[in-house]
Amino acid sequence: MPVSINTDIVSFSVSTVMLIAYHLYLRIKLRYNPHYTIQAVNHAARSAWVKGIMEDESKGILGVQTLRNSTMAATFLASTAVLLVIGTLTLSEQTDKLETTWHSLNVVGSLHPGLWTAKLLFLLSDFFIAFFSFAISLRLFNHVGYQLNVPVKDRARSVNPKSVAVHLNRAGYYYSLGMRAYYLAVPLVFWLFGPHFMVAATLVLIAVLYHVDRAPKERDDNAPTTLGDGI
Repeated sequence: MPVSINTDIVSFSVSTVMLIAYHLYLRIKLRYNPHYTIQAVNHAARSAWVKGIMEDESKGILGVQTLRNSTMAATFLASTAVLLVIGTLTLSEQTDKLETTWHSLNVVGSLHPGLWTAKLLFLLSDFFIAFFSFAISLRLFNHVGYQLNVPVKDRARSVNPKSVAVHLNRAGYYYSLGMRAYYLAVPLVFWLFGPHFMVAATLVLIAVLYHVDRAPKERDDNAPTTLGDGI
C-alpha cells in the first residue's frame, strides 16, 4: 500500500512546472510574433471593434448585441462555477464514503486523509478563481456597454475608443482567466484518482491547449486542398 506523500508532491510539482513552462513558451513566441495566440488576435480585434463602433453611432445596436452575447456567456460560466463549488463542498462531506472508491486505482500515491482534503481544497480554490474571474469579466462588460453608447458630444475625456478598448480587453482577459481555471480543473480532478493520473492529464491538457491557443494560420485560398482539410 502506498504510504508516502512524496509521490503526490513530486507529481503536483511536475504538473505545475509543465504548465508554467508552457505559458512561458507562449510568452516567448509572442515576442517574435504578436499574433501567435488567439488571445492576442482577439485583443487586437476588440480594440479595432471598439473604435469602429464608437466612430459610427449607427452601429450602437450592434455593439449592445455583441456585448449581450459576451455577458450571457460570462453569466452562464460564473453560474456553472458556483454549482461546481457546491458540488465540491458536497463531495468533501462524503470523504469517508468515497475516499476508498476513488483510491482504488491509486497505486503509487498516498492514502492519507489529510492529502485528500488538500486535493479538494485545491479544486475548490480553482473553481472560486473561475467564478471571480467571470464575475469581474461580467462587471467590465457592463461598464463597456454604457461607455460604448455615450453620444459623441457628451463624452468625457476619459471615454474614448482607446480607454474603452482597455476596459473591454481587460474583460476579455478575465474571461480567458476563468476558462483557464476550468481547464486546470481537469488535472486536479484526476489527481483525486492518483498522482500518475494527474501528470497524464496535464500532458493531455497541454497538448489540447497548444492547438486551442494558437491563432489560425493564414492560408492561400488558391492553394490546393488536401483530404484532411475537409475533416
